[in-house]
Amino acid sequence: MNETDKQAFVDRFAAAWAAKDGQAFLALWHADGKLYYPFASRVIRGGEIGKLNDLTKANAPDLTWKLIDWTSRGEVIVIEWESSNRYGEHVVTWRGVDKLTLRDGKVIEEIVYADTAPLQAMRRGETFDALIQFPD
Repeated sequence: MNETDKQAFVDRFAAAWAAKDGQAFLALWHADGKLYYPFASRVIRGGEIGKLNDLTKANAPDLTWKLIDWTSRGEVIVIEWESSNRYGEHVVTWRGVDKLTLRDGKVIEEIVYADTAPLQAMRRGETFDALIQFPD
């Protein structure tokens, strides 16, 4: 893939998130691809990406996703993003990175890196304290 192809892929990826469109996500994936996603109970196959989109919309209807930046090397694209979601009266924002390995312009593997600890604590009704309390 050349740089133009990579930019077009990232644009389609961001557009799929903006539209929350399962078909647009499926178009980016090989059916036998694998998604390693810290918010899911198992590895998700590429052919299941539309179902993941539906589950996400049902379970987190206020979820937002925003592209921050991206880079690439060879057939690997790394996307930095920011998400937010409403939990009761609170809006929580977090950042993460997706490492996508492409084959023939489609995702064969994606690994999502995001710290789920603050969200897990909130889900349990706990506060999440930083490991390092930095003085003001």
